[in-house]
Amino acid sequence: MKLSDRQTQIMDLLSSRGGTLSSSELTESFDVSVQTIRKDLNDLSDLGVVRRVHGGITLPTQSRNLSFTNRQVINFDEKKHIAMLTAAQIPDGASLFLGIGTTPGQIAEHLVHHNGLKVITNNLNAALSLCCNTNNETYMVGGRVRHTDEDVVGEEATSQLRNFQVNYGICGVAGISESGHLLNFSSEESYLFKAILENCEKRLLVADHHKFMRSAPVKSGHLRDFDLLLTDSVPPQLQALCDEAELSVVTKLDDIS
Repeated sequence: MKLSDRQTQIMDLLSSRGGTLSSSELTESFDVSVQTIRKDLNDLSDLGVVRRVHGGITLPTQSRNLSFTNRQVINFDEKKHIAMLTAAQIPDGASLFLGIGTTPGQIAEHLVHHNGLKVITNNLNAALSLCCNTNNETYMVGGRVRHTDEDVVGEEATSQLRNFQVNYGICGVAGISESGHLLNFSSEESYLFKAILENCEKRLLVADHHKFMRSAPVKSGHLRDFDLLLTDSVPPQLQALCDEAELSVVTKLDDIS
């Protein structure tokens, strides 16, 4: 299931209004019936991206991530845009880490037509996509498979990542705090995140603008740890944090030198 245009706009409005919206606000904003809004809210609630409350919706409390399947449909166009930007950064013949998440999964699809790549990943979907081109080498690290996240984690996976030294490290993130800290949902994710950063020459952070001010319980790093942020748009407060961290930002192909 892919979110409709109106459902995507509802999610944007929910974020901009501090995480709470009433049904009456939504019917007025979109000039549609209560029944139409109710169906949209039920669909969003079924996906786990909102929580139904009396008279409206709120953002869910997030101590755990949504399933990979549900995350695939959220901000889909933004993730495809970021994937296109990221693929344009990677030359043929490069070596790279590709981390967990739906955005790195999209990036893998955009790297299929590159040649001579050596990709090390713990992202099951990324590995499957990259197998479509036999001119590239893909290394899948071993460890514990997380069924809902469709990835591999644990001490074994982290140790195997540290056996490589690559040109590019590409990391997604669960959230970016108002202080510029990068957040994930578990210590296992954080260990893998740090292993990627420690063993690459250039560090690429990939995150759509909805990740800013999104909560998650584990600090994994800071914006200053990266060389480049690839995103769809940059809220003013996030831009200020990037400037302070001396982090370059790419939002369109014209930004790529």
